[in-house]
Amino acid sequence: MFEPHGFDLATSVLSLHAVNDLPGVLVQIARALKPDGLFVAALFGGDTLFELKQSLAAAEMETRGGISPRVAPFADVRDLGGLLQRAGFALPVADVERTVVRYRNPWTLFADLRAMGETNVLVERDRKPLPRQTLAAALAHYASKHADPDGRLRATFDVAYLTGWSPHESQPKALKPGSAAARLADALHTTEQSAGEKVPNR
Repeated sequence: MFEPHGFDLATSVLSLHAVNDLPGVLVQIARALKPDGLFVAALFGGDTLFELKQSLAAAEMETRGGISPRVAPFADVRDLGGLLQRAGFALPVADVERTVVRYRNPWTLFADLRAMGETNVLVERDRKPLPRQTLAAALAHYASKHADPDGRLRATFDVAYLTGWSPHESQPKALKPGSAAARLADALHTTEQSAGEKVPNR
């Protein structure tokens, strides 16, 4: 636990997706920042490894009649933006960058995940080794549903980028509704219509 308002900057690179209580961690980071302090983070989110998740789930349903958690759930970028607001950050921004990696075979994917430290660490995971029959079914599903014509397998990685500021009086504030000094219709060089007017068919 850090002292409140002790840091100008807090950063996190590809680790927050593995914490147990992400909303709580964001609240603690917000409290640790000085006024107008900046938080910047990158974490896996969205549809990361959805191909592997789907293949394992289909294989376990086929061979075992149930599903064991094997790929961690990843937060959607819209939910992450909401979490920044709930944690008290000002001017929150959440964006996502998608990278699709093509692998010659699944073993190179598994080797990459192990090298990244991204193997299954879920508490409720099945501690027994994956049965060969289930593994074979998962690989077959992956090859049939998520392979390119040349046989290479696709693996999606969505990296969510988050920024937020600790509130400070010097930061820009949103204007009150109705306080605009210029009309949108003028900027767009069009004729303004009231909400009740019908738009003609085209």
